[in-house]
Amino acid sequence: MREQGRLSFAMIVGLAGLAVLAFAGNSLLARAALADGATEAGVFSAIRLTAGALVLLPFLRGRPTTSDIPGAAALLVYVAGFSFAYLTLPAATGALILFGCVQASVMTIGIVQGDRPSFASWAGLAIALSGLGWLFLPGSEGAAIGPAAMMAVAGLAWGLYTIIGRRSTDPTRNTAASFLLAAPFALPLILLDQSLPSLSGVILAVVSGALTSGLGYVIWYRVTPHLSLATTATVQLATPIIAALGGAALLAEPLTVDIAVAGGLIVGGIVLTIRK
Repeated sequence: MREQGRLSFAMIVGLAGLAVLAFAGNSLLARAALADGATEAGVFSAIRLTAGALVLLPFLRGRPTTSDIPGAAALLVYVAGFSFAYLTLPAATGALILFGCVQASVMTIGIVQGDRPSFASWAGLAIALSGLGWLFLPGSEGAAIGPAAMMAVAGLAWGLYTIIGRRSTDPTRNTAASFLLAAPFALPLILLDQSLPSLSGVILAVVSGALTSGLGYVIWYRVTPHLSLATTATVQLATPIIAALGGAALLAEPLTVDIAVAGGLIVGGIVLTIRK
């Protein structure tokens, strides 16, 4: 673990827990808004990023710079892919695909930077990817190919965004800058929508942008510099579990055998990749 600075161990655990709840909350809010047609994916994405930018504006401390562009681009791709995928994916399935691809992207970036994974890490990655593959099997109840592919792209983008934020010396400012730069580029996505959002859809998008995204990401990037890369990946493993339970309890989404099998493979594989 990295030098903790002014954060106590209890604060690190507490902040990490709040961040994971925010990540799961994003999946549940998106499904609540998109599955019932309260809003469509384009306007949900635009409102989410705009609300996040507004709530984070006091933390910007100056104008965005060119160094903020990669983070903003990764954030935009993640939010767009996430929203369009959740038009049809259940909350649990989407979270499994998302964080399985997050781990794959983080591990790939580590390899490019010179890390040399152990045999166990390679085996774990193969097992996790087999879990993702299970969701794509013909006849599986897990996911349709198109939405699953969009969520996979979102996961790769979120992995990159995590790495960028983790390296930042001022993650709160960089998070604010990313939202501010990404928000205008999400507006054209509204043209893909076929109907206007309802009031409940707008409220869900605002809550997702301002609370579980904007402030949630600030909390996440406040704590990740105090964690090793392996621990950072491990903490996020709780997200699909919480999303699955929340989807069943709040959205009446079924916990299918396919989701259970895929979830076991993905979580088990990722645990294997981070073993010391």
